Amino acid sequence: MNERRVLIGLIGANIMKSLSPALHAEAFAAAGIDGYYHVMDVERLRGRRLPQLLDAVKAAGFAGANVTYPFKQEVLALLDEVDREAAQIGAVNAVTIAPDGRTKGYNTDRRGFRRSFEEGLGRASAEAATVVLVGAGGAGRAVAFALMDLGAAAVVVHDRDGMQATALMADIAAHYGPSRCRLADDLEREIVAADGVINATPVGMLGIPGNPVPVSALHGGHWAADVIYTPIETAFIEAAAAKGARVLAGGGMCVHQAAETFRLFVGIEPDVKQMHRTFARALAARDAMTAEKV
Repeated sequence: MNERRVLIGLIGANIMKSLSPALHAEAFAAAGIDGYYHVMDVERLRGRRLPQLLDAVKAAGFAGANVTYPFKQEVLALLDEVDREAAQIGAVNAVTIAPDGRTKGYNTDRRGFRRSFEEGLGRASAEAATVVLVGAGGAGRAVAFALMDLGAAAVVVHDRDGMQATALMADIAAHYGPSRCRLADDLEREIVAADGVINATPVGMLGIPGNPVPVSALHGGHWAADVIYTPIETAFIEAAAAKGARVLAGGGMCVHQAAETFRLFVGIEPDVKQMHRTFARALAARDAMTAEKV
């Protein structure tokens, strides 16, 4: 163990089951760094919101902090600088903190989803495809831009917040042209006709049960992906698999965004294969503990 010490963390809601601490602990150990990944759940820290927590981690000397639901867009206004790609996406999930307290926002979700998709479903599954994206918040924005990277022909956006969906459509159109993105007028009809479906909402997480995707529209010709990994098989993923669709859970995205985040915060490229193994072990341990409590 060398003399270097690094403190990083995660700010969000409903995140006590996050596997990010395990991923970063293993990466710290492999790098010989005395590091700690601290989880700050606003549902546990009553009265503490994003501005207060960001000030606190700066004062405590954190090297950086991940930011997750529901703060990926709100955090933009609190930062000193935003990376070009994160500004394009309109969402931040990683904030570096300089020794003088200056903050810069990045988005590692885009690359995380893209790499997970390439590993799990193959780039060819997205190329020239029509994809229905359910959820246009911070995660949905990163996924939409990742789909552009993957060569999707069109992304059809649905969100209960119509203004949020329209804003994402406009941003995709501004960067990639109006033919690459549209709003879902009839969600079921759009899903039936699509090649793939993605859930980028928090619905389906532990504590937020449900499935925002109409099961009746799913069929065996689809591929289906979820950004959620708590649980690893959401109601959406289970329903899609039962219909014969190829499925991609959120674990790979978690691993790849964590690897990119570690590189940003620590300056060292972690072993992604080892991170996958760590994720699998931590997931099994978490699920076993959850089962014991039921």
